[in-house]
Amino acid sequence: MTLSEQPARSFIDWDFARATARRLAPPGPKISAQEARAAVDELRAAAARAHGPVAETARLHTPPDTPDALVVDRPTWVDVNISSFSGLMDPVVAKLLERPGRPMPQAMRFVGGKATGTEVGTLLSFLSTKVLGQYDIAPGRPAQYARLLLVAPNVVEVERELGLNPSDFRLWVCLHEETHRVQFTANPWLRDHMAQASRSVLSELAPDMDTLTERLRMIATQLPEAMRRGGTGLLGLIATPEQQRHIAEVTAFMALLEGHADVVMDDVGPAIVPSVETIRAKFDRRREGMGPVDIIIRRLLGLEAKMAQYRDGAAFVRGVTSKVGVDGFNAVWTSPQTLPTPEEISDPARWVARVHG
Repeated sequence: MTLSEQPARSFIDWDFARATARRLAPPGPKISAQEARAAVDELRAAAARAHGPVAETARLHTPPDTPDALVVDRPTWVDVNISSFSGLMDPVVAKLLERPGRPMPQAMRFVGGKATGTEVGTLLSFLSTKVLGQYDIAPGRPAQYARLLLVAPNVVEVERELGLNPSDFRLWVCLHEETHRVQFTANPWLRDHMAQASRSVLSELAPDMDTLTERLRMIATQLPEAMRRGGTGLLGLIATPEQQRHIAEVTAFMALLEGHADVVMDDVGPAIVPSVETIRAKFDRRREGMGPVDIIIRRLLGLEAKMAQYRDGAAFVRGVTSKVGVDGFNAVWTSPQTLPTPEEISDPARWVARVHG
């Protein structure tokens, strides 16, 4: 069997990645079976309670048959994301195999599925301890598989660490995550757009024999600076100027989604979360007080850029809303052409001028 005839999945052993992530991920906080059931029930109820205020504040209408939130543990979160990663990446690898005259690098031929599976599994083991909630777009699968996930052990761990009112914190988390569910279910095209944009960037960044050596050199020479300043992580080190532009477009899109969720959460929170000011203050301080190892990993993965997305995206949403109101802002959800550009995400007036004239 030639390389081009091998299935795309041979380059990443997803079963091995799943086993690696499950093995490396810590089990979470110690909690009794009764407390665990109570936390799951309350998170599920909090998500349902958050939906109405979030949809009303965002003025976005969702289908009545939208699946309920799924409350999961860390291993289940890993399983779901293995499916999503494979749905996102397998088409990219398959396309690489079809490149005429651009063979896969020899280095990649010898790495093998176990090695790449180990890398993916290690990444997911780290993320499984950090994510409080996630709207899984289920790339490569029918739309009914997309749903909101709430990671119960992580929520419990943070609320204990910060000494927060559990009921208030669980509802507060659900306000942000529920906004993501409303964004995607009220605007179904967003799901395909996110998947296609992500695959496009991954495909462009995949090295061939002409660029592999140069990209390795760039990583070696620029990594110390990237570790000092954070940014887009390893992707930012190996991207050409044109590819960096495409990364910036995806980043602007993500900033819109995250910033909008934060704005809606902050607008709704005071009315239904009694201790919202305490939660926000302690949560923001927690973000700033990460340990050195955590900071290093986040910089390598570009997760510090994600923290900036909350700030930049929220400023964009509030800037646009102050000029054209919520309904005027919601024109952003019309099509890919009405999404903010990298320049507009930091200049709301520029987006208003382009979209509203």
